[in-house]
Amino acid sequence: MLARLALSPRRIAAALALAAAVAAGCDPAGRHKTLSFFFDGVPAPEPPAPAGAPQQAGAGASRQVGFLAHGPYGARMCDACHLSAARNALVAPGDRLCFRCHELGAEKRYLHGPLASGGCIACHDPHSSRYRHLLLSESDGFCLHCHDAGRLAKSEVHAGVGENCTTCHDAQMSDKKHILK
Repeated sequence: MLARLALSPRRIAAALALAAAVAAGCDPAGRHKTLSFFFDGVPAPEPPAPAGAPQQAGAGASRQVGFLAHGPYGARMCDACHLSAARNALVAPGDRLCFRCHELGAEKRYLHGPLASGGCIACHDPHSSRYRHLLLSESDGFCLHCHDAGRLAKSEVHAGVGENCTTCHDAQMSDKKHILK
């Protein structure tokens, strides 16, 4: 029985690799170093901006120049959202995870579809983003990733409107129909 428990060099190497991956944590540089050890062609993290370049301020401590970090991610509190024993397993179902910390006033009469279904990551990155509010892309035209621009243009209220959607609409909820402000 003890012979089965003996550690082979292959098992020791696998255990060390696993330990290195766990030690890399959420840090982009550490993650790059670990992944590069195992895989070819892993893209390097973005280089730091030149000294004196402005940094964006935002929802949490910025861990990479030019990026806004979600508070727990920026503070390296991965276990606020992830189970520590399983790197990608969440501490709550994905459709309820964000509501553990964020109170979004669901008492409003109209909710944006992704918010109503707990699909916050349809619009927001849960870790970091270069865009305000941790959006997945620039806010100008962002809504048109899901909402049909052609259909919206047919509505006379949108005729000639060249502004950002959030000029008139709240991105998450409102007491007014069409999530108007």
